[in-house]
Amino acid sequence: MKIYTKTGDSGDTSLFGGQRVPKDALRIEAYGTVDELNSVLGIALADGPDGDIRSVLEQIQHRLFALGADLATPRSPGGGKKVKRIEPRDSLWLEREIDRFDTLLKPLHSFILPGGSRFAARLHFARTVCRRAERAVVRLSRNEDIGEGVKMYLNRLSDFLFVLARYANQSAGISEIRWKS
Repeated sequence: MKIYTKTGDSGDTSLFGGQRVPKDALRIEAYGTVDELNSVLGIALADGPDGDIRSVLEQIQHRLFALGADLATPRSPGGGKKVKRIEPRDSLWLEREIDRFDTLLKPLHSFILPGGSRFAARLHFARTVCRRAERAVVRLSRNEDIGEGVKMYLNRLSDFLFVLARYANQSAGISEIRWKS
């Protein structure tokens, strides 16, 4: 299989199921930003931790790949190939992980600036890309049926990445920088 197909040279691309759409369509922007988020997590993992945190982030990367496939496959009748859809229940695992790591942290009483260790800074960056993906998905959901699970998952994921960035700094012995108004 060649990596290039030349079918997108005119500025359009195929969704799962064969429908052609412009490359700047909301759906393409949404799953493209999810793909970018997955890449940012890969960068974080490149010099991040081993063990449990690595395992959790790799599970999230797999889920984001499935989420991208969900977004690339219209839900309309006859919308193409069957893919695993992201459902609201998929967020429950993230909620448990948020709670697990949050119990290990000191309570937060003020806004904090993104940064700290390299790993924490990359998690903060991933969080902001996740929020952008969420905004793109919300725009898409105003025009097309994408289900409720995708929006919910991205919302919980950004919360998880925030908590994990805090945990990464705490584990590295780096104090959080409080925002000064």
